[in-house]
Amino acid sequence: MKILGISGSPRNPLQSGVYTLVETVLQNSGCEYELISLAGKQISGCIACLGCAQDNTCKIDDDMAALRQLIVDVDAYVIGAPNYYSSMNVATHAFLERWFQFRHQEGNLLWGKLAVSVGVGGTSGQISAQEIEKFLLYNFVETVASVSGQGAASCYSCGYGETCKVGIPIMLHGPGVKVTPETIPSVSKQPEVMAAAVAAGKELGHRLCHNHDRMKVTRAMQKRLMGMLSA
Repeated sequence: MKILGISGSPRNPLQSGVYTLVETVLQNSGCEYELISLAGKQISGCIACLGCAQDNTCKIDDDMAALRQLIVDVDAYVIGAPNYYSSMNVATHAFLERWFQFRHQEGNLLWGKLAVSVGVGGTSGQISAQEIEKFLLYNFVETVASVSGQGAASCYSCGYGETCKVGIPIMLHGPGVKVTPETIPSVSKQPEVMAAAVAAGKELGHRLCHNHDRMKVTRAMQKRLMGMLSA
């Protein structure tokens, strides 16, 4: 069994809470994995050209093309994104929009696979994790666990974090805040979040290695999606 990890954060992996959590989930799955950062990659959103309708292969020539076969070949996904303006960032959104190429003519290349969603934000990453889960559901991929944590908003490194009255540091810590290693949030300093990532990895690995039935998962996800759309 192989898992594809995607960090949608534009930050250097050493500075990215998203990358840290995605990697932690993967490391605790007990499965072979590959972790890819979208930082620096050129991936546009879907342009609705329908060039993929005949053969389920996107015709846009960018960095998504090199990822397509890997997305198809793996058994599960761990996908993480940062929270930008109470939504996932555009790089992750574009990456997942391009999964539209797999949906035509009852294309079942991804049906019944498993996943973990990961979100990190200056206050919370839950919204990003939920949006990832929605994209996965539309492809009949089951999210077996979700992990979200608080990371370092860009306000901590912009140079004005101690004085900007609408910045995250003052909002969280109040006037007079000093930006220090102790005040800068990090998922690695949140034991409950790291424990959740460990548990998510173990759950994903367990599900994959104990009679994972893609058809059963597919039927369950189809039923869930239809219920959501008809509500």
